[in-house]
Amino acid sequence: MAAVTMVGALNRALADEMLDDDSVLVFGEDVGALGGVFRVTDALQARFGTDRCFDTPLAESGIVGSSIGFALYGYRPVPEIQFDGFAHPAFEQVVTHLAKYRNRTRGRIRLPVTVRIPYGGGIGAIEQHGESPEAYWAHTPGLRVVTPGTPSDAYSLLRQAIRCDDPVIFLEPKRRYYLKEDIELPLTTAPMDKAVVRRTGDDVTLICYGPMVRTAIDAAEAAAEHGWSVEVIDLRSLSPLDEETIVDSIRKTGRGIVAHEASRSVGLGAEIAARVTEAAFYHLEAPVLRATGYDTPYPPPKLEKFWLPDVERILDRVEQSLKY
Repeated sequence: MAAVTMVGALNRALADEMLDDDSVLVFGEDVGALGGVFRVTDALQARFGTDRCFDTPLAESGIVGSSIGFALYGYRPVPEIQFDGFAHPAFEQVVTHLAKYRNRTRGRIRLPVTVRIPYGGGIGAIEQHGESPEAYWAHTPGLRVVTPGTPSDAYSLLRQAIRCDDPVIFLEPKRRYYLKEDIELPLTTAPMDKAVVRRTGDDVTLICYGPMVRTAIDAAEAAAEHGWSVEVIDLRSLSPLDEETIVDSIRKTGRGIVAHEASRSVGLGAEIAARVTEAAFYHLEAPVLRATGYDTPYPPPKLEKFWLPDVERILDRVEQSLKY
């Protein structure tokens, strides 16, 4: 085994899929010779040529629109949107066309497009470089939305996403790009639409995903020092949600907390709280609580450490839940 970063795992996943399937194309802003701003696509153009890994103009709507055209002609496009906040110009193409084409054709035509989007904060970047737009995509029927929290999942989930016949929004937690894990590639983790229990516990269920997985595990370890046993669930798939794994854990612990970087209002935490209440109301010992970002635009770099949910904010919610 070797220590593999999330960037390295994603790069290997792209290379392996391009090697196995000539229809896989990788393109976006600066993904070719430069290898992407985070080097996720490093050396792919040199290895596979400019016909299969190439740069595009700075036009996100054009990137996604071209992806739809490529998919209609039998390719499996893997476009990159350079930063989370840059995805908004492509919103109409994603929501109106990419997500609806299969339904519009009554299943006759599928669009196997995997849109890679680095997302989330924690890298000290400026406006439009630290956003968490997952609720927009998860709210859109016809899209699958997945996000890895570990290098092993980054590799396995990306390969599963590229092979999927549905369009997938693949959200990469940029502040975890250099998180390392001792793994041997290639490997296959759990199915793309399944959540996993990262740490078992009996007192509280802590539900998280993407960039918050590492923070949640750190919080669970800190909680143990207080005598609190916290179970950590990594959602991995935001649409569809693996409700069964969530509810089974809540029925065991009786308490739930959802942690995500995105703003609190109308975030994934609200949806999860609603589903838990509907499915496990009589098992709850306390309301489902949330540890999230604030309902403000993402702050400048000097303030982001106060904005992002951290171990202390999660521990506060754990203590609050256990007081009921």
